[in-house]
Amino acid sequence: MSKPTCIFCKIVNSEIPSAKVYEDPDFIAIRDIQPQAKTHLLVIPKAHFDHLDSPGAESVTVKIIAVANEVARLEGLTAHGYRVVVNTREWGGQTVAHLHMHVLGGEQLRGRFA
Repeated sequence: MSKPTCIFCKIVNSEIPSAKVYEDPDFIAIRDIQPQAKTHLLVIPKAHFDHLDSPGAESVTVKIIAVANEVARLEGLTAHGYRVVVNTREWGGQTVAHLHMHVLGGEQLRGRFA
C-alpha cells in the first residue's frame, strides 16, 4: 500500500511548515491558515484516516477528543468555552481527506460553524 500524500500527512511529516501548538506520539495540533474564529486549531492524527467513518478510525476517536480538550486548555479557552467540530466527507464540509478536528474559541460563536 502506498504512503498517503495528503497535505496533512505532509504537515505531520514536516514536509510542509505549520504553526504547531501541540505534538505527542499520535497527534499534532496546528493553527488553521483560514481561521473561522479568533482561535482556530486543527487536531490531526499522525496516522492517516480519510474520514471519521474510515475503517480503523475508531482507534483514534477517544484520544482526538482528549487532545482537543488539552489544546483548548493550553490556549486558555476552557474558562469561557469552545467548540469542537469534525466535518466528514464532502456534504459534511470536509475539504481535506484526512481525519481532523477543529477547535474554535476565543470569542462568542453563536450560529457559526467550522
